Amino acid sequence: MSDAENTKATRTPSRYRKVEVRTWGDEKFRSLSALPPCGQGLWLFLITGPHTGPIPGLFRAGRAAMAEELDWDLEAFDKAFLEVFQQGMVKADFKARVMWVPNAIKHNRPESPNVVKSWAAEFDLIPECDLKRQALEHLRASVYALGEAFGKAFNETFGKPSGKPLAKAMPNQEQEQEQEQDKEPNGSVGSADPSGDKKNSEEGAKTGLPVCPVQKVVDLYHEVLPELPRVRLLSDARRKAVQKLWKWVLTSKKTDGNPRATNAEEALSWIRQYFTIARDNDFLMGRTVRTGEHANWQCDLDFLLTDRGMKHVIEKTQKASA
Repeated sequence: MSDAENTKATRTPSRYRKVEVRTWGDEKFRSLSALPPCGQGLWLFLITGPHTGPIPGLFRAGRAAMAEELDWDLEAFDKAFLEVFQQGMVKADFKARVMWVPNAIKHNRPESPNVVKSWAAEFDLIPECDLKRQALEHLRASVYALGEAFGKAFNETFGKPSGKPLAKAMPNQEQEQEQEQDKEPNGSVGSADPSGDKKNSEEGAKTGLPVCPVQKVVDLYHEVLPELPRVRLLSDARRKAVQKLWKWVLTSKKTDGNPRATNAEEALSWIRQYFTIARDNDFLMGRTVRTGEHANWQCDLDFLLTDRGMKHVIEKTQKASA
């Protein structure tokens, strides 16, 4: 036996523990001191909570519902979610109320082809959206890797992939994991420079401020404000506008004299809060009647990045405290 084979044979197997989903509703458990808002606590809830179903990692749940279940306020939930989100451990379409934990299937593989077939009824209950389709193809690849019988059961239940035969659809699992870790939580591929722009890194070095993660800011906009127009072209003008906002957040102070942010994590948290406040503005979200020049106007990222947009969000939104 070669050294490689010997190492593989003696490798310590992974160990798992089963957690009863009903734990979260148990009277004695609920009488214990509450779980404080944090990334680790949210992660445990995401993978064991009552919202989970038979399909590993894919379920229907909204921000407000999960925050209420945990007895956290929405702002605290969003902050904890951002921690998990930035690690690529969860993806979400909050508009469709669809959540997906990509690596869940690696730890909860179906025990038989019949289990795969049983997913159909639950899958039909998941709202249609791009994230649902992305999750389906990820699940397909993982199930194919379990063997021909599993792949056949998946195809019979969900149909074959368009133009891709079963044998060619089977990915190398380690390579697939590396690809998933390199992706931002909304599915866009990340890079060593979070902004994808060398000039952005150079600008950060000149000012002494953390490098502006342009793509992450855009992703936050999509996540928090899915109803507004999507950013399909990240032009130089938009990059500069995002960088301007980033610099302002890190160099300005609130009315109480405290800085809005002192590092990249705090700046992203502030920007998330800023977009969240925009959600509470009835005019910006189109929940009030618009007349005259604003009759067909729609708020978008470009407006939110302008001085006028920031003034409207921060000064004209009732719940604003930014």
